[in-house]
Amino acid sequence: MTIEIDVLVLGGAGVDTIVHVPELPVPYADSHMIRPGIVTRAGQSGDFVALAASALGLRTHHLDLLGDDPEGDLVRALHRDRGIPLTAVPQPLGTKRAVNLVGPDGRRLSLYDATRAADIDRLPEATVRELAAVSRHAHVVITQPCAHALPILRAAGVTISTDLHDWDGENPYHEPFAHQADLVFLSSAALADPEATMRRIAGRGRARAVVATAGADGAYLLADGELTHVPAAAPPAPVVDSNGAGDAFAAAFLHAWLAGAPPRHCALHGTVAGAHACTVPSTRTDSIGREELAAGVAALLTGG
Repeated sequence: MTIEIDVLVLGGAGVDTIVHVPELPVPYADSHMIRPGIVTRAGQSGDFVALAASALGLRTHHLDLLGDDPEGDLVRALHRDRGIPLTAVPQPLGTKRAVNLVGPDGRRLSLYDATRAADIDRLPEATVRELAAVSRHAHVVITQPCAHALPILRAAGVTISTDLHDWDGENPYHEPFAHQADLVFLSSAALADPEATMRRIAGRGRARAVVATAGADGAYLLADGELTHVPAAAPPAPVVDSNGAGDAFAAAFLHAWLAGAPPRHCALHGTVAGAHACTVPSTRTDSIGREELAAGVAALLTGG
């Protein structure tokens, strides 16, 4: 079959309500006056990866469960407006939603509505197989339906990436994703020993590269058995919000990786895109473009 999709994104479609709070944790009070206001917009992890990959010129397709509800309409409109194909599987429980509390320093606390998912949720096997057959790569969000899609993707022969987010290295829920992916991204925030966790992922699974992002400290890359530190890129504007930074990192890494770049070069792309994402308010879904990304990577390589 002819390859029609560079990156097939599975899962992670939903809506966030952004609430700016005076500090995290939120001080107890009967009420807080919120400025610049409370905003609801489409965009969760899978949406952000799809948007970022598409902005970098990768042919992107998004597959997930969506409800027939206002939140689902927001997700559909976002993909339609950005020209990203979306296959929406009906979800009777409704579209995933969350409340993101964002502090003045850009840190966030996400509160997910657990009533909009069930253990029996599945992405139709025939649909996954059909899309995988015309895809180069699949990025899998760590939602329960996507875990069941992993064997189908492996059988289809596509390469797989996943983001374990703030995994503690112990929770068994994350292990199928960690061990079935060719590229594994995760945050170092909850890891007592990032290197040990990264090596365990590589040793027990099939990952060609494992990346642990470390915020302002950059990232750590494990590839070919060697652990290296990748410096953080300087944000091009004031940091306002960390929401979506990990998704931007993963999409930019994939952009370089699918073009045949070596892992460290891919990680430099990730740090530049992640830094850019931290300058975008959480109420927006803007992604870095190819020219700006290339310029940022060139500056890192030359020390400019």
